[in-house]
Amino acid sequence: MQIIANGILAQGERGTARAILTVAQVVALQNGTLLAIYRSGSSKDSDDERIQFLRSDNGGASWSGAWQPFGPTALNAKLGTVKICYLTELSPGRLLAAAMWVDRTTYPGQPLFNAETEGCLPMEILLAESGDKGRTWSEWRHIPMPEEIGPASLTNPVLKLPDGSLAMSIESNKHYEDSSRWYQKVFYFHSTDQGESWGEPAVAGYDPTGRIFNWDLRACVAPDGRIATFAWTYDTQTAAYLNIQRRISADGGRSWSAPEDIGITDQSGPPAVLADGRVVLAWVDRFGSHSIRARVAAGIDAAFDPASEVVIYTHGAEAKRDDNTGDLLAEMGEWSYGLPSATALPDGDVLVVYYAGDNGAMDIRWARLRP
Repeated sequence: MQIIANGILAQGERGTARAILTVAQVVALQNGTLLAIYRSGSSKDSDDERIQFLRSDNGGASWSGAWQPFGPTALNAKLGTVKICYLTELSPGRLLAAAMWVDRTTYPGQPLFNAETEGCLPMEILLAESGDKGRTWSEWRHIPMPEEIGPASLTNPVLKLPDGSLAMSIESNKHYEDSSRWYQKVFYFHSTDQGESWGEPAVAGYDPTGRIFNWDLRACVAPDGRIATFAWTYDTQTAAYLNIQRRISADGGRSWSAPEDIGITDQSGPPAVLADGRVVLAWVDRFGSHSIRARVAAGIDAAFDPASEVVIYTHGAEAKRDDNTGDLLAEMGEWSYGLPSATALPDGDVLVVYYAGDNGAMDIRWARLRP
């Protein structure tokens, strides 16, 4: 695989509400338009965070100016912010936005994660639709979650399955002041009516001992309809990240294979699936090579070929391993690069977007890969 071009998609502006840009995604619409979406704010966790869009009608050669379709959002009379937003094209020109909303009212001024309890601020899942390729959007619609999930995390775009149904992965969290032991779980929810309603949750990742956490479950759908997930795997006993774990589902996310160590360390990004079934996975190796890398596999259940590996970005060492989970959760707010996301382009190339910079300004950067 080769890197044929790279650059900056959106630049952080120091000392402003657009200083820190993170959580980027590019979606390739069926008409050839590319939409980029990312989170901006004065810090990585701030009351002024917003979701911004960019558009390209020439395959990414140039991009529009940024626009902001969603403002501060109130839910149940509480003001909050949209921290994460992912897009899925349901049909030509019709988009579904799935978002993670953070309550900024109940614990005013407090950070997202509570280092003492390992809990997090109240979070909810919202959906909105666009019928004009992302130019205008409906009002947000709240998706209630079962009580056992607690504050709900969203870490992947909603998946569109071959039978027309949708699958959404949700991760559980502890409430902010809950100091009990955390038994983290990942669930899949399914919709057969284009997101209007969602069925009962199916477990997609869980260690009943509470030792192993499956964080930031990234997913993709193969041409044959199978789903693969790639988990950022954390061992609470050793306070260390393990290699990325892959699971495969042949029934739309209702049941899963046993986790498989793919031999790649740290945190995966959402992978890209090419028309021939090959998978391009970008990931962050934060504690080893301090870099963002990518490899190709022949299919969702195949090995990622080390010979195909490219280094997309290299950063100096900035993070240390903490001796407890609470400190580690808090430390994530200081990391200044990561969260790669891969998108298959119509011409067969793959576009990877990620954030990088320093604690004063972080940009959204891109690399165009040719498998």
